[in-house]
Amino acid sequence: MPSPRRRPDPAPLSALTLLALEDIAGAAIVLDAELRVVDFTPSAEQLVGAPLSRGTFAAKALCGEGDQRPIAEALAAGQAVAAEVTRVHPEGGTRVLHVRGTPLRRAGVTLGFVLLLEESGWERGGPDAPVERFSILTADRGMKQLLRDIERVARRSATVLVRGETGTGKELVAQAIHAASARSGGPFRAINCAALPPHLLESELFGHARGAFTGAVRDAPGHFRLASGGTLFLDEVAELSLELQAKLLRVLQERVVIPVGGRDSIPVDVRVVSATHRSLQGAVAEGSFRADLMYRLRVVPLFIPPLRERGDDVLHIAQRFIAEQNALDERQVLSISSGARARLRAHPFPGNVRELQNVIEYAFTMGDGPVLLESDLPPELREAPAPDGDRQRAQVNVPRSVPGKAAPREDNEAARIRFALERSAGHRGRAAQSLGISRATLWRRMRALGLAE
Repeated sequence: MPSPRRRPDPAPLSALTLLALEDIAGAAIVLDAELRVVDFTPSAEQLVGAPLSRGTFAAKALCGEGDQRPIAEALAAGQAVAAEVTRVHPEGGTRVLHVRGTPLRRAGVTLGFVLLLEESGWERGGPDAPVERFSILTADRGMKQLLRDIERVARRSATVLVRGETGTGKELVAQAIHAASARSGGPFRAINCAALPPHLLESELFGHARGAFTGAVRDAPGHFRLASGGTLFLDEVAELSLELQAKLLRVLQERVVIPVGGRDSIPVDVRVVSATHRSLQGAVAEGSFRADLMYRLRVVPLFIPPLRERGDDVLHIAQRFIAEQNALDERQVLSISSGARARLRAHPFPGNVRELQNVIEYAFTMGDGPVLLESDLPPELREAPAPDGDRQRAQVNVPRSVPGKAAPREDNEAARIRFALERSAGHRGRAAQSLGISRATLWRRMRALGLAE
């Protein structure tokens, strides 16, 4: 019985074709239908960090002998794929390659694939080593992916919605998008939509004409015009009134503003990055936020994980805050005791990075000597249940329901809030600041925990 005829190997691409492919797509690898390398651009071989051979299977060229082969598995199923491949540098360190694979089809038949590779720097110490980019320090893989997403987002002018708990650094992400974009030479303006009543916020955003209201003795441009050519960051955008939402939607659609008390439309050239600690989709379902505005603001959503889900980031960031305090304070802290490290790891940090910064400042104020001790930490950390060795943070934070009794996490949070209020003599603004949360968030938590008067 004659053996089945093997499909002939595709011919290599011409030098001119490869040159054109590199100019258009950058680092690229062309595969046949069996996922073998047909040809590649010179920059692709440089990024892979090893010689590429025609006829080699893509999985072997990119993944070596590794068990995880997400790219090959997706392409074998005929699907487009975006994945990461870790390459080991021969002189030490690793590189994360970002690979996007697309099937090449004609008349419903898959003829081959093209892989596009994106450049990434060598990370000394491996993929779990801490890195700092845009003033964001992290060793967490999810946060490192966020840093790469920031660089991608910065290339275009699409509106971005940053979602994260209070204190996670939403404005820092917005500043990073601005700094990595072509608008970095323009202004960066930020305004908190929850900080002002609607009539004042409208004037702050869109400006006002002279005589528009009592005290308007001169024209004022507003944040949209002041941010022209740059980026405008709208924090806590979910707190906008419905009336202001309608006016913001018009600005985003038509790229013009009408100042309060004015008649003429004024063109603006602004990239808008907004942020919220709660779900806009949930706000739309409640009827407190316009769906059409949500779709305008949420073209590209970015999510910041809370500090408690970022592993050892709490210790890396604590060390950076210690270095900052060392530069300002007479006390010089050279290390953190094992007990203090365990307490920092076990604490859920509802106020996230902002709360951690306050914790370190408290420790510098209340302690002495070159070692930051457990006794230097605020009472809400010291008085929490003792950490159980190297117990996982997720176990510490899991509430266990007991009939007639609040979950431990709520008990701890109520104790922290009571202590903060006592320490601030009942002043909610100062108490919220010491907890690393906004005054509005403090009020919501007090009401939920039955602490509001």
